[in-house]
Amino acid sequence: MSPMSPGRVAGCVGFRDTDQMPQMQLPMFPAGLKAINQNIGFQCESGKVVYFYGHLPVFEHDADDVQSFRLYTSQLIERGTVRQGEIVKSFGVPLITVKRYTKVLRDKGSKGFFAPRRTRAAPVLTEDVLQRCQDLLDEGQSVPEAASEVKVLANTLHKAIRAGRLKKRN
Repeated sequence: MSPMSPGRVAGCVGFRDTDQMPQMQLPMFPAGLKAINQNIGFQCESGKVVYFYGHLPVFEHDADDVQSFRLYTSQLIERGTVRQGEIVKSFGVPLITVKRYTKVLRDKGSKGFFAPRRTRAAPVLTEDVLQRCQDLLDEGQSVPEAASEVKVLANTLHKAIRAGRLKKRN
């Protein structure tokens, strides 16, 4: 078969036409890298997690940035670069968590990982109860005392304070 045989691009010579073996890409990673699979690995260093394709860094996030971790690993799964089980094995996260965040990526896209969490308003905190609690807090009562007086859980009042519906007196 000559290099100009039908079905060949001019100037392209196949390895069968030469005495050389084809060059294979080896799964070589830098030292200290943990392999997710034969193509993708990661390395934790100086508070950062860096993902590599061979020797090339392709993504980086802070070690405590859980949303970016969930986003990137979900993208790797959705693109078929890694399998869910490989993420579970490499990072020690539960399979159901990996499935949950892969679904978030499919349904909501990358925005779904960074949207503020929706919270429900507690139905026990009506406007009248909120006003009574605020009056008690303004008088200097502690959160547990005010909660006991209006017959709600202290945790409910703490949640309302965090949400900004009540102001705690310092």
